[in-house]
Amino acid sequence: MRLICLIVALLISTGCLSSPQEPATAVANPQRPNILWIYVEDMNDWMGAYGDHTVPTPNIDNLASQGVRFDQLIMPAPVCSAVRSAIIAGDMQTTLGLHNHRSARFDYNPITLPAGHKSVPELFRDAGYDTFNIGKDDYNFHYDRTRFYSLSPGPIVGHQGQLEGPEFDWAATVAKSGKPFFGQLQLTGGKYKEKNPPFKVDRNSLTLPPYYADLPLTREYWAMQYEAVHATDLDVGKVLAQLEQHGLLQNTAIFFFTDHGNGSLRHKQFLYDGGLQVPLVVSWPAGNEQIRKLGAVRSEPLRGLDIGGTSLGLAGIAIPDYMTTEDFFATDYQAPEWIISARDRLDYTFDHMRSVRTDRFKYIRNFMPQRPYMQPQYRDKWPMTKEYRKAYREGKFNEVQAQLMAPNKPQEELYDLKADPFEIHNLASDPAFQAQLRQMRTVLIDWMAATDDKGQYPESDEGVREVLEFYKDCASPECLDYLKRHPKNQ
Repeated sequence: MRLICLIVALLISTGCLSSPQEPATAVANPQRPNILWIYVEDMNDWMGAYGDHTVPTPNIDNLASQGVRFDQLIMPAPVCSAVRSAIIAGDMQTTLGLHNHRSARFDYNPITLPAGHKSVPELFRDAGYDTFNIGKDDYNFHYDRTRFYSLSPGPIVGHQGQLEGPEFDWAATVAKSGKPFFGQLQLTGGKYKEKNPPFKVDRNSLTLPPYYADLPLTREYWAMQYEAVHATDLDVGKVLAQLEQHGLLQNTAIFFFTDHGNGSLRHKQFLYDGGLQVPLVVSWPAGNEQIRKLGAVRSEPLRGLDIGGTSLGLAGIAIPDYMTTEDFFATDYQAPEWIISARDRLDYTFDHMRSVRTDRFKYIRNFMPQRPYMQPQYRDKWPMTKEYRKAYREGKFNEVQAQLMAPNKPQEELYDLKADPFEIHNLASDPAFQAQLRQMRTVLIDWMAATDDKGQYPESDEGVREVLEFYKDCASPECLDYLKRHPKNQ
């Protein structure tokens, strides 16, 4: 509850400085808005605003009805640190070498942003904004947090999930500053677990997707994810109430979004839409009419990477040339023809996957097809995962349900998202779709070359050493090879 209390203890009133020279394509804003990211962990778009009424979500629904709802926001990765690194740096994690989960946690693995490359909060600070982040960084590079966030650093989520750092009364601090603010509030989201949630979901009322075997603990986990959505909506309501109480609501552009899909098997960590497609609602009461000019509902596929660029655009801050993030409220914005996402090493599981997504098709390239989807991972300790593996061994899965548990992966996957939204019918070998397959394969290979995708190179010895020291448990070929060459580190 400590983190929730910090989140809802929101800012006292703040003045706004006169608008700087605006880029020609930026949304016009008579005074610079505050920018608030309500950044949620591990959650899909199971909300009324998105057509799912399993649990009540009135606060998120109201934000969506007043502002802009994004129906196909695709994140650059299906895991938190890679997503957070990309968005805060304004470029793909694969371009900057930030793609491996929980990298740069030790001084001997000194991954940094390129010289002169400032992060999104640093650009806000340069423009006269106060900046803060309550709850989580998880960036895969070395940085000075005091350069990112002007207010007292406050508690952050440490390496093992615990809160670290001093508490501070940031609402009182902002009240004294008289500046606009760029803030990040982290909500527990899909990691919420309470025995007595405020809304209890009837387990028997749920319909599981066809890629799941209907097992008791799988059904239980699915229901708990819905309960987490409702609890998150209540937390959003508290944030909105505090903004209104302190006179901040009207000129605060609120971005509500999640880092990736929920923690269910085949969602988080994987390049299916369950892992990559997330909710995004943007509401700015004083400027909702302006941001809705391109539509109150944006149904085209858009990049989660562009949250940073859009936030800068609303504040009238030019996006530097070294960033590839864009402003999807800009008058000359063009939706991308395709969106790339990436999955690389997660915890102590080494893999290399890429996806290309359009409005209709999803192409996935598995560069390590000899390795299973379900390599050893932290979720193996969960009762749900143990139940799932046991049922698979006992032959209780049908062909579709068994796909995730197979001993290896196909080299290529292709899905027609309109005909097959669950992504279970691989069309890669279908003669009718070979032209589509070749086109998307070419898009990916060309993009990897053009951006110097760092995932195509082996992880450094320092990176593998970091995995061994951080997780204490790694039997992957990369770890075994490292230990063979460095026996003193065993």
